[in-house]
Amino acid sequence: MRASSFFGVTLFAATALAHGNITSPPARQPGPVMQQVCGAAAVSAILADGTGPLENIPSSGAADCNIFLCKGAQFEDNQNNVQVFAPGEVVDFAAQLPIPHEGPCNVSIIDTATNTVVGQPLLVFDSYADENLAQLPLNNTAFSVTMPTDLGAQCQTPGDCTMQWFWFGTAAVQTYENCVDFVMSE
Repeated sequence: MRASSFFGVTLFAATALAHGNITSPPARQPGPVMQQVCGAAAVSAILADGTGPLENIPSSGAADCNIFLCKGAQFEDNQNNVQVFAPGEVVDFAAQLPIPHEGPCNVSIIDTATNTVVGQPLLVFDSYADENLAQLPLNNTAFSVTMPTDLGAQCQTPGDCTMQWFWFGTAAVQTYENCVDFVMSE
């Protein structure tokens, strides 16, 4: 079986066990380059639980393996999932949250070279995925963001930017994230 087929099938099976994840647009996934950079244990941890907390993903310690940037998933494994968005475009997100953990959440554009937020967050939840609610608000699993209109030439090269869904379960003391690779059209 080819490595890419193995990763795809295994990730699909693991995602069903997850605490929560972005299902649309396509989020970065682990692959062979991540395994080379971060090690087999990091890939195995994600494949075992696609949205397990960042704190449970072991790192190889390599400089290119930054677990706190897209869970260590590498752009090179995800080049076929780069989305093209226009300034001012509304982008719909879908999330699965089978095991909620209340805490803050945001969606922001991240400069991947520095792992820093570009501009202001596109969406902020002060309280997200509250497990004490009988039913989660609909906007926890289906929400939209509006792409900024002031990025100029930034985010026009694939891999330079990612849109990051970042969620911290306060009581659980666990961090979750997914990244959506994109470029801005001119």
